[in-house]
Amino acid sequence: MAQQAKITISQAGAAPFPCSLPPGEYAIGRGEKCRIRLRDQEVSEAHAVLHIAPGASCIEDLASSNGTWVDGQKASGKTLLAEGSDIAIGPYMIHVESLPPAPTTQPPVSATPPLSHSSTPPLSHSSTPPLPNSSTPPPPTPPPSTNSAADEARRAIKNQIHRELIQRLDLKRLSASRASSAELDKRAKETLGAIIMEVRDKLPKDIDPRLLAAEIYTEALRLGPLEAFLADDSITEIMVNGPNQVYVERKGKLVLTGQTFMDDASVLAIIERIVSPIGRRIDESQPYVDARLADGSRVNAIIPPLSLIGPCITIRKFSKTPLTEDDFVRFGTWTRDMAEFLRVCVRMRKNIIVAGGTGSGKTTLLNVLSSFIPDSDRVVTIEDAAELRLTQPHVVRLEARPPNIEGRGAVTIRDLVRNALRMRPDRIIVGECRSGEALDMLQAMNTGHDGSLTTVHANSPRDVVSRLETMVLMSGLDLPSRAIREQISSAVDLIVHESRLSDGSRRITNITEVLGLEGTQTVMQDIFEFRQTGVDADGRIIGRLTPTGSVPTFFEQIKSRGLTLDPAIFQPDAVR
Repeated sequence: MAQQAKITISQAGAAPFPCSLPPGEYAIGRGEKCRIRLRDQEVSEAHAVLHIAPGASCIEDLASSNGTWVDGQKASGKTLLAEGSDIAIGPYMIHVESLPPAPTTQPPVSATPPLSHSSTPPLSHSSTPPLPNSSTPPPPTPPPSTNSAADEARRAIKNQIHRELIQRLDLKRLSASRASSAELDKRAKETLGAIIMEVRDKLPKDIDPRLLAAEIYTEALRLGPLEAFLADDSITEIMVNGPNQVYVERKGKLVLTGQTFMDDASVLAIIERIVSPIGRRIDESQPYVDARLADGSRVNAIIPPLSLIGPCITIRKFSKTPLTEDDFVRFGTWTRDMAEFLRVCVRMRKNIIVAGGTGSGKTTLLNVLSSFIPDSDRVVTIEDAAELRLTQPHVVRLEARPPNIEGRGAVTIRDLVRNALRMRPDRIIVGECRSGEALDMLQAMNTGHDGSLTTVHANSPRDVVSRLETMVLMSGLDLPSRAIREQISSAVDLIVHESRLSDGSRRITNITEVLGLEGTQTVMQDIFEFRQTGVDADGRIIGRLTPTGSVPTFFEQIKSRGLTLDPAIFQPDAVR
């Protein structure tokens, strides 16, 4: 019987599918005529062809829209498959164990070409392995390797070359001399290329010098293994639990990746690379920090001795293109009627609090609500780490500052709220109220700065009032409970509560109007709410976003403000 190549097809969240294939050509794609059919939108109808032959198996990309990747490198034309190669096509990983060579000599298949991005500048030596350009998206990450001895050997080689690169470059001296990023990149590529050429003959045969050079480059000057995850739009969160474990959130579910770092020092170097450009610091005296990436993604890092498993990084990614109200309708986050109602409320300068739990999408929702603010308004945003992306022409962005190494110089959210009152704002937007700044925010809402927006962590609209009361007490003022509730009930007009449901989807579960105070209780009424009716076979939540039948008390004011809103949207049978 003819020998057969062992193939394993795997996808995140699904069991691997092993099979054996005899020598021949196998079309791969989404189309019905493909012999290996991968049913995903990221896979082209005719994506690639797998050529299986003794000792010379190869993959041929058919000009697919998303490309074919071999061992982390983009394939161009026919690409030779080494023993145990991994082929990445869309969300699928195909592991190929090649057939042994036939007794007769086979004509060689063309070797893998250099990285095919024409924008990548070559290194100083013509045969030096090329490195990726900073604008080129990194390749997908291969799955965990089962060969621990090979992994250890690879890690030791990367460590040695990485240390040599740092020693020759003296990155700290270059940074201190304020060398440009382009100069740093150029010198790093030249130096790394020279090192790889020196040790190329001593590398194990299963290590591709080009791939090794790219990995070390990203760890030395970029964000290392995180680059691929940051470029992947399907990933919404990245969690680094020490150097040996990286999780990502994809479609609302946590997935363990096979990516690792060389050691604690590599993770620490990446943290430094994130926090330094924005004036933050992390060390033993300040072992945790909140920061942001250039695209606005939120970053939290914590290091030993507080973290017992090594340095940890959590990155909350934001969409490269800001989401719109139409996107929210498509995702099922809200309905057209809810969007129109909130648009009118923002135009009427109602004070709105966005509430929800961690990861429920409060900041994203705040961004969309902010887009309803007229371009003529002067907007002041106040945040711990600047994440909001407003499109209005007149926006002043303020960011809090942590204390310096001597514990001085801190500027808190509360300081910035008080300062914003002197900046003639039409609207004040606070990224999140979590402490005594709640009192200053409420006072601003009550003293002519209506139309303000902020977010609060809370489990329900009713809990928002309790949370605000607690935060006001954190300001250090000993105010009676009734006085605080009077401030809250007169300042806050609407509470928009968003939840992350068990299937990973994010929905607005309540739009609630604050009516006032009766005795010691804050009176509220739901205008819209989400009603769950069940769960389907795939675990997805089934439910409806529907009006409750209650009409907001300010409805009669809408016409006097020159705005229009169909009263039918508040009828329970008028879900559109």
